[in-house]
Amino acid sequence: MRFAIASNGFAEGPAQALRDYLVARQANVVTIFHPLTPEQGTRHVITTYADGRRVAERSVPVPLRPPLSFALDPLVPPLPPAVDAWFGFNPLACARGLVARSHGRARFVALWSVDFVPDRFGRGTLATRLYDRLDRLCCERTDARVELSEAARAARNARHGLAADGAHIVPMGAWVDRVPTTAADAFQRRRVVFLGHLVERQGVDTLLEALARSDDVHAEIIGTGPLESDLRAAARSLDVTFHGYIDDHREVERILAGCSLAIAPYRRSDESFTRYADPGKLKAYVAAGLPIVLTDVPPNAGELARDAGAEIVDDDPTAIAAAIARALASPEDWAKRRAAALAYARRFDWNALLDELLQKLDLRT
Repeated sequence: MRFAIASNGFAEGPAQALRDYLVARQANVVTIFHPLTPEQGTRHVITTYADGRRVAERSVPVPLRPPLSFALDPLVPPLPPAVDAWFGFNPLACARGLVARSHGRARFVALWSVDFVPDRFGRGTLATRLYDRLDRLCCERTDARVELSEAARAARNARHGLAADGAHIVPMGAWVDRVPTTAADAFQRRRVVFLGHLVERQGVDTLLEALARSDDVHAEIIGTGPLESDLRAAARSLDVTFHGYIDDHREVERILAGCSLAIAPYRRSDESFTRYADPGKLKAYVAAGLPIVLTDVPPNAGELARDAGAEIVDDDPTAIAAAIARALASPEDWAKRRAAALAYARRFDWNALLDELLQKLDLRT
């Protein structure tokens, strides 16, 4: 079968997982990746895979950066590939697939929503109204919908007046058999890690304040964003390594496996779309065997605390510092939390998740 995958962003996520899954099964795949944030520049990358390998790739420069470049995403490439199945990972990418279907260049179109943001561009704004209209149209006209969480499905259904059961739930997964995991003695390294976009809602500034209250703890921060320069300045007196954006996710996995504890200090906010998400970094953390300290913003925070050795804390530097100290106080307790994280990760192997989805959609390769 021939597949097209259209998405924004180059970091590891469901679009990249679907690509790797299909390529490993010798499917013919075309990926169209557009930049998601201003830091990702102006290149739009189109890659073709066949017989389990990459056979062609080209970069299309556009003289705009996100978010202004979003309006041009549907024009890249000018002629969409002819495929059996088109997966669009946002409304614009999905709409391109619907147009391709109307012209006989796609047989099946799926909308795979990787987030839900109420009032994405501000309450009542023209941009939000246009986005909602396109999102609703795609939900109603695609052959299938996929959501990351039940919270996102319920919220989108309520906003657009859609049927209650009108989407498949495929949570974020991990390549469980591929990723390196923490060593049994990684507790001794006293190294904490944060992975994610450096923006206010991620709470990295709160983490830095917590580190200032912690003894003999080194931190690894992976990611970039508009706050990076301010965070670097704030961390000058701390034992922190900033890695910036790492293009190779296997290098990210290597760094995670070299740490002792993972932090997800999401800010509490009614506007945070993390309340409806299934953040990919949490699955990357548990797949590496890292105990997690997190706030209760993600909808699966309670499940992580119950089943994966995580600890939920207040959105407060003192509380986070205390949780770091507790996690690194006992090698026996740390080992139990590590084992729980690894066991939990096995429930979310991408191979099993995508096998099940493609079987339901009758798109088996």
